[in-house]
Amino acid sequence: MTNDNWLEIGKIIAPQGLKGELRVYPNSDFPERFEKPGQRWLKQSNDSQPQPVELLGGRYIANKGIYIVKLTGVDNREKAEALRNSTLLVPESDRPELGENEYHVLDVLDLEVFHQLTGEAVGVVVDVIPAGNMLLEVKLHQQPEPTPAQPESPLPNRISKQRKARKKPAKPVTVLIPFVDEIVPVVDLQNRRIEITPPQGLL
Repeated sequence: MTNDNWLEIGKIIAPQGLKGELRVYPNSDFPERFEKPGQRWLKQSNDSQPQPVELLGGRYIANKGIYIVKLTGVDNREKAEALRNSTLLVPESDRPELGENEYHVLDVLDLEVFHQLTGEAVGVVVDVIPAGNMLLEVKLHQQPEPTPAQPESPLPNRISKQRKARKKPAKPVTVLIPFVDEIVPVVDLQNRRIEITPPQGLL
């Protein structure tokens, strides 16, 4: 499989205790990915392809927003520490059935966003951020004008060999849009578009 054939479901952020358990920050809304025993795939930073691994079970820690999982063969803290920053994956074909008004993150990325009342193209979805409500991060088509350059100062009386600081390129401006019916009434996957009714000040 290529990198495009995998779904990242979580990232191992640290060991948990002394018996090889792992703390995983989830990138999936499906608890069974971390709680139901079965095969998953593990990709370490130096691996070109994920390797199969058996998930023995897991539990959710609500106040920290993480899962504690146990993998076959990881039976002490040293082995768990070696997996820090590795990712857990499943094949892209392994997508759970969705309910009404539920969407896979990959299906929403790169969708064009339109203002429903004006028909204006607002931007494109570049990320989905888990929060109390899911947030769509949208890169705006209409970027603000860069700050005009300041007039040149008169030549100084002395110079130094200090390196001149390089000006960092400006990052594209994005907005966060709550993914709720009142603000995002239309998600049209077939036509690759989202329609929003943003409250005043959101954009």
